[in-house]
Amino acid sequence: MPRGTATPRLLIVKTGDAFPEVVEHHGDFEALFQEMLARDGFEAEVFDARHEPLPELTRIDGLYITGSHAMVSDAEPWSEALKPWLVAARERNLAMLGVCYGHQLMAAAFGGMSDYHPAGRESGTHEITLTESGHEDPLLGTLPTHFPAQLTHAQSVLKAPSGSVVLARNAHDAHQALRYGPRQWSVQFHPEFTPDTMRAYLARQVDKLRDQGQDANRLMRRVAPTPEASSLLARFAQAVATPS
Repeated sequence: MPRGTATPRLLIVKTGDAFPEVVEHHGDFEALFQEMLARDGFEAEVFDARHEPLPELTRIDGLYITGSHAMVSDAEPWSEALKPWLVAARERNLAMLGVCYGHQLMAAAFGGMSDYHPAGRESGTHEITLTESGHEDPLLGTLPTHFPAQLTHAQSVLKAPSGSVVLARNAHDAHQALRYGPRQWSVQFHPEFTPDTMRAYLARQVDKLRDQGQDANRLMRRVAPTPEASSLLARFAQAVATPS
């Protein structure tokens, strides 16, 4: 963290667990976030939304919302309880960055729709393209027009909330990144995933991918580092620490 920058009170909202072998060899979702943030001198506490009471928003400067193996459309009670909490957080202009499930949950909470993608699952390292609005965005705007990202999801944001801004898309998904307010973002891809984490997920999805006509082994060979996507975690923390 740069000298002279205030230490932000960051919270990771944990919405699920990674596969056991992923947790054993690479770390659970929240640990992947913490490891990426630590490289730039940031720390974040963890709140498990499935088992813990909702924390007071006044004690938080910025929050991340993790991925999950749950599905937003299943409307599990703990997930539904997060929606009004996220609305209240946005009303306070609290900084937020949702990832994968967090992306879909934020969109649903703010009036959009998240459900199964009609084209099926998207997994592996794929190219993301910034929109014109993405180029002008304070968080994503310094990224190149085209950059690789790690993805694994069966559901997507099928309808973006009214008033939201599409910042990035790709051939599979029209809503790869959204902004809902001055300090509220979400992305479908996984900035916290390393190439090894991505390969571990693909190894788990061989049969599911085969069923939709995709070759998991080919996708594994195409897995690559995604430094631009990964940079968003620390860039968000820096934005929280030094608000304009």
